[in-house]
Amino acid sequence: MALPSPTTALDDRRTTTDGAWLAVLAAGTAAAMHIWKLPAALAGIQADLGTTLVQAGLLLGIIQVASVVGGLATAVGGEMAGLRRLLVAGLILLSAASALGAAAPSTELLMAARTLEGIGFLLAVVVAPALIRKVAAPRRLNVALAGWAMFQGMATLIGLSAGALFLQAAGWREWWLVMAVVTLLPVPLLLRLVPRDVLPSDAGLRPALRRVGRTVATRRPWITGVVFACYTAQWMAVLGFLPSIYRSAGLDGPWPGILSAIVGGVNAIGALSAGPLIQRGLSERKIIFWTFLAMSAASVATFAVGWENIQNGILAQFVLIAVFSAVGGLIPAAVTSYSVRIAPADGSVTAVLGLTQQIFNVGNFLGPMLFALLATRTGGWGTAWWLTCGLSVLGMALLAFLGAADGVTAGGARRPGKRLSIQRKAKM
Repeated sequence: MALPSPTTALDDRRTTTDGAWLAVLAAGTAAAMHIWKLPAALAGIQADLGTTLVQAGLLLGIIQVASVVGGLATAVGGEMAGLRRLLVAGLILLSAASALGAAAPSTELLMAARTLEGIGFLLAVVVAPALIRKVAAPRRLNVALAGWAMFQGMATLIGLSAGALFLQAAGWREWWLVMAVVTLLPVPLLLRLVPRDVLPSDAGLRPALRRVGRTVATRRPWITGVVFACYTAQWMAVLGFLPSIYRSAGLDGPWPGILSAIVGGVNAIGALSAGPLIQRGLSERKIIFWTFLAMSAASVATFAVGWENIQNGILAQFVLIAVFSAVGGLIPAAVTSYSVRIAPADGSVTAVLGLTQQIFNVGNFLGPMLFALLATRTGGWGTAWWLTCGLSVLGMALLAFLGAADGVTAGGARRPGKRLSIQRKAKM
């Protein structure tokens, strides 16, 4: 199994504990909350800035633009500067951009601030899984990676619910300022609990580019990224517009945000379930296939039925979309487990994560816009399942081009039938 590259080495004079990877998880959650601070605030932003529905979809997706173009560049930066440094830098940039967004006088300038937030988000989340892999004890690695896989669900639950409640008393600009402060809270924990980066002798640009180049020359990171994009595009689109969907169904006050937060939060159920399934021998590809199938069924039942015309239909629809999100949480956990084990022996795990991030954020960027365009063209949300099912079918088809990940499981158990030598597994 390819281990993280030498650049990810940490100061051995400090002992890592569960607190180290939990601090990284807290940082990732704080970063992802900037994605989910927007949906509950969309109504206020539209009223304040005159934002259209399609512009709202662009606002939801534009934070992913940096990840679309900069995933590999961030991987190179991680190879050269160190993982902890980039994570802290990402949080600081996110905080500053959120403060700038609070003062935006127009939709266009708010989009510019969201783009800066996207750069900070990218710096934080690309390096985080590789950093967790480095600081977590081997016996806790499976738990740690599963914990990371649920960071989006946690951010959705906290961001949407807190935003919905806060916006009952204040405006979206004040919420942006609060988030600027919240983002900085994990920084002291990272500096205290995560050992500082120790760069190797070959930490220059050329060695970093060489490791990244060897990695991107292989096919599996590319396919894995597209498979993940088939999930993130539909999940981001549905969750991003869910408060608007509930408002169109007649709900008002904080309830659209709170119900959407619950739907996002239950995504953690799937993420936590994936680890034990993988540990018991179920392959990541099987988990992803059956998850796509279940998400398709749940989305058809959610959107193809006119629940607004049925008594207590909104409750049934809520349960169905919660199933969509909870089951879907299996995919991020399975993809993360797969991704950290497919780098070539002389390549870079950070590059795998950066490339995967770059590709699946194309889905994050396009998903909300396609969702909004589909609703606009067809006159409602009832056709949303066209998009979700189409993406799921594509993801299932691509699984046929992925082989089994090499080496050992996240929890440290050997994969059956693998004959890689200890020397080869230890390289990189």
